[in-house]
Amino acid sequence: MLQISPGLGIEPATAASRTQGLQTWVALSPTPSQHALLKDHPEQSDSMTLHSNDLVHQKISQHTGFAEYLPLILMLLLQVWRGSCHPQCLDYKPPFGPQQQLVFCKEYVKFGCCDLQKDEEISRKYDSIMENFDTLGSAKCGAYIRSILCQECSPYAAHLYDAEDANTPMRVLPGLCGDYCSDFWRDCRYTLSLLLEDKRNSQQFANLTAAMEEDRRRFCDFLELKDKQYCYPNVLTDAELNANLGLVREDSKGCLEVCLQEVANGLRNPVAMIHADDGSHRFFVAEQLGYVWVYLANGSRIDRPFLNLTKAVLTSRWAGDERGFLCIALHPRFNTVRKAYVYYSVSVKKEERIRISEFMLSAHDDNQLDHSSERMILEVVEPASNHNGGQLLFGHDEYLYIFIGDGGRAGDPFGKFGNSQNKSALLGKVLRIDIDNSDESSPYTIPSDNPFVGEEGARPEIYAYGVRNMWRCSIDRGDPATGAGRGRMFCGDVGQNKYEEIDLIVKGGNYGWRAKEGFSCYDHKLCQNSSLDDILPIFDYPHKLGKSVTGGYIYRGCEMPNLNGLYIFGDFMSGRLMSLKENEATGEWQYNEICMGRDQTCKFPKLINSYYRYIISFAEDEAGELYFLATGVPSATARSGVIYKIVDPSRRAPPGKCSIKPLPVRIKGKLIHFYPKEVCSQQETNHDTSSHHDHSKIYNYEETDNTKANNYKKTSDANKTNKRENSSTTANKSNRTKDDTVWANKDYVNHNSYRATIMTAVRSRISQTSINSTTSTKRYWRPSGSATSPPLNPPQSPTTTTFQSLTTTWAPYTRQTANKPPKTPVSTTLPQVRNEKLWPGEKPQSAGESNHVNKRPKGRGRGNKRGKGGKRLPSGSVRLVSADGMPDRGRVEIFIRGEWGTVCDDLFTRKAGTVVCRQLGFTTVLMVMKRAALGEASSRVRILLDDVECEGEERSLLECKRSKVGKHNCSHEEDVGVICASLREGGCNSKRRMED
Repeated sequence: MLQISPGLGIEPATAASRTQGLQTWVALSPTPSQHALLKDHPEQSDSMTLHSNDLVHQKISQHTGFAEYLPLILMLLLQVWRGSCHPQCLDYKPPFGPQQQLVFCKEYVKFGCCDLQKDEEISRKYDSIMENFDTLGSAKCGAYIRSILCQECSPYAAHLYDAEDANTPMRVLPGLCGDYCSDFWRDCRYTLSLLLEDKRNSQQFANLTAAMEEDRRRFCDFLELKDKQYCYPNVLTDAELNANLGLVREDSKGCLEVCLQEVANGLRNPVAMIHADDGSHRFFVAEQLGYVWVYLANGSRIDRPFLNLTKAVLTSRWAGDERGFLCIALHPRFNTVRKAYVYYSVSVKKEERIRISEFMLSAHDDNQLDHSSERMILEVVEPASNHNGGQLLFGHDEYLYIFIGDGGRAGDPFGKFGNSQNKSALLGKVLRIDIDNSDESSPYTIPSDNPFVGEEGARPEIYAYGVRNMWRCSIDRGDPATGAGRGRMFCGDVGQNKYEEIDLIVKGGNYGWRAKEGFSCYDHKLCQNSSLDDILPIFDYPHKLGKSVTGGYIYRGCEMPNLNGLYIFGDFMSGRLMSLKENEATGEWQYNEICMGRDQTCKFPKLINSYYRYIISFAEDEAGELYFLATGVPSATARSGVIYKIVDPSRRAPPGKCSIKPLPVRIKGKLIHFYPKEVCSQQETNHDTSSHHDHSKIYNYEETDNTKANNYKKTSDANKTNKRENSSTTANKSNRTKDDTVWANKDYVNHNSYRATIMTAVRSRISQTSINSTTSTKRYWRPSGSATSPPLNPPQSPTTTTFQSLTTTWAPYTRQTANKPPKTPVSTTLPQVRNEKLWPGEKPQSAGESNHVNKRPKGRGRGNKRGKGGKRLPSGSVRLVSADGMPDRGRVEIFIRGEWGTVCDDLFTRKAGTVVCRQLGFTTVLMVMKRAALGEASSRVRILLDDVECEGEERSLLECKRSKVGKHNCSHEEDVGVICASLREGGCNSKRRMED
């Protein structure tokens, strides 16, 4: 223990107390009763085993010198993972500006990793430590302690704590600069024990640090961060690091660096994504083939299509066909009006046409249109198969805007001036109609303020003209604070030979085609006509940057404040992402290219830094967050379409500011869970893309040659057969983005969790030297290799095996007789969808492999193995396999289809661990251990589950979002383990039967 001193403020513990402490078992979280016992009977400390929370369970006795383990412990505690640093918090997310003023760590009041709640937590920790000091000690050491504690709020917290990689141990304290550490040692070296002290065990780290407190070299080896630029306090004063802190990161060429999150895949040329603006936060995705799908806020897709027009839509398999289902728009009061409008190509008596139709929502299903309710609004004959336009929008005036191409071919060769300049034709125009005040004689009426109403020879539907082939338009929501810009209409207009352009659409505007292409003349005779009076684009770019513009959106979401007001768009052919920012003083628009974040910029959970090059469309969700839709094969029948969410890794909104609560949605049919196909390419980007990468993808954007569709190959294709997946190498797995670690919590990570991670690694190394077994050399933190799974024959009794495992005896699904297969559910899917579920080359899913929720596993065959008491083990039962016989911890194994197998640690969080522990009769999970920290299975044991994501309320891992059974991309080096505990009386060995 520590005593108050008028000299240095505190003194080290006595030698006797150190000796006594060395003879105890290292435990992270003793219970209050154990604390009391140790206090009253210290002689019993050597024989006490703290079952529920003991992470370092190998006894360090008086016969084994502690000094021989100290370098090993320091080595594990002081892992310094060098690399390109970037602002990042301990929850693996970007820093933010707190909504409320910080009171304690005031230096981070503008930008950092703490909100007021976290600031108050640190303040309480500081007050608890300072209770050990007298006045002089408090004055001398208070500043050191406060500065060290407040580094959790630093925007570079992840780097200071070595937490940028979710798979490596994290520092217990932030990394200090050498000079600062020497000063700290000289003035207040005996405070180290207090900084490491667990409130529930005041002597926990006192003995561990006693030797270091007397040796400056050891002391600073423990605390120093060798990276002098990023260590504390240099990180605060480095001008280069802090010059643009919190702004969008730019590379040396001014390219804005962003990251992506994959939200949907397996789509066939996804041409549009919209939302209902009804509080459900659903989004609707249209495929060129004629399907429209509903995605829920949690990422799941409803297996029934919202709309199926595949029999009516005119399109083909060949790459680049512009015909097809091109757009969908929901009525602005969809919640009450319940109507949708679609834009698609049809063939009527061998004549190609554009058709705009209205559909009513089904009276029986809120996620499906009534296919029999189609009412044709407008048809326009298309003289050629290209330049079909394809945009529908409802403006803030609730009128329907229709964007139609010029009719096709090259140069708009129709008539004297072309279709676009001919006001008597609907081709090459922006139309505006009123669909709410129609009658039986006409499907729509003309708004009275349309610009050409009453003009002789002009079609009254025309709102603007002189457009070539506008592809993707959007309406600005307006600045969230001021409303500035609200209602502006942006469009990308595809060029002819030289230029692509971005236009702001205004009533009555002439946008110049075919007289002009961008800012330049195309038809010189028309261009010199003084009556042209055209509106110039706000931006154009030459074909060396791209040959087919895809219009985008002004970002007005909440999650990424840096992007507010930025117009983000792209190019279909080159795959280039671009942006425009308006100078409000001059009205000019500044161009910046957008590229993928390099190095560690995108090393956040679920983020990637590559995408497929053919950018088809942009979209925003109900909250205003921005997405784009792309494909690797631009064919209406190729299932290579992916939807990406754009993420700024430099700054996020404060925690809680952007939280949403989607309204419930009544669902008929099944849900198909989403599993990302992409992997984070942080390691890939260090390679030569010409030899390692698919050129139809964009990696840290570099101009690439067009790639033929038949050469397309997606290396992470989820349609591989199980045989191919089982032979996947560990190298492919190493690029995955880890969603969680053994210490990550939902909001912030506390000191106890830091120590748990580090001390677990220490325990693993100590176990190797203290247990007579063959030591694995694959990873420095690997436990001894003696923990292998039991044979695949029926489980032996725990009394006759070296592995003590817990197995569930309750059925995770609705009760059913094991010898009787469940009834096949009646399919409610439309006939056209049945074939849709199978990917090319993919085998049909069996009932036990389905990703659908509430799908029951088959109850016969190999699933009839029996557990304790002769009871048949239901599919989904779990057990913990442990080399040391501890019943509350071990490698997670699950029983599926008659065999036991392991679970990979990808995406496996505390919520999934809770599901496992509750199955086994415990009340909670203490830790989730990754990277086979609790032992890896032998090669004879199959890996059965991967990418398991749970909400914590499921009764089995099979009810969680996951990959198909047996489908994985990992090795046994990534077997997940858990440590369980019971918070009720009776200890962690008591079991209970889970109720249905």
